[in-house]
Amino acid sequence: MAKLMLHGDLDHPATLSAADLREWVQHRAEVTFDCATNGPQHHVFEGPLLRDVVAHAGPAFDARRRKDRSRFLIAVSGGDGHHTVLSWAELDADFGNNPVLLATRLDGEDLDEAGCQLVVPTDLCGARYVSAVTHVWFGALSPPSLGM
Repeated sequence: MAKLMLHGDLDHPATLSAADLREWVQHRAEVTFDCATNGPQHHVFEGPLLRDVVAHAGPAFDARRRKDRSRFLIAVSGGDGHHTVLSWAELDADFGNNPVLLATRLDGEDLDEAGCQLVVPTDLCGARYVSAVTHVWFGALSPPSLGM
């Protein structure tokens, strides 16, 4: 059974399977996106919201301070070496409120063996749809050194 590591600036990092994530409130996304190798794709995904999973793990920010929350990133890696990055602000209900999923089911089939899939329903292309998720890292963006 495939598992993913949820780690980074979190109070409660975890290792989770698709079965573990099916214990969360499941959301459904019927999506169409353009795949560079296979053309238009039409699928139905089900799974918890990524923001709920990360929020449950205790992100290291002051939830009352919007500017503090807006500097955090989420990096997602898949078993095939595919990576993508999202900002916390994209997901946060006070900002983009994007319903990004950690899908546990694809077209009615459990993803227990294959592993969870990152689903960004608002994306028109499939580049941020990461299959067989192995890592979800959450952390703050450090400001660049300006050498002053």
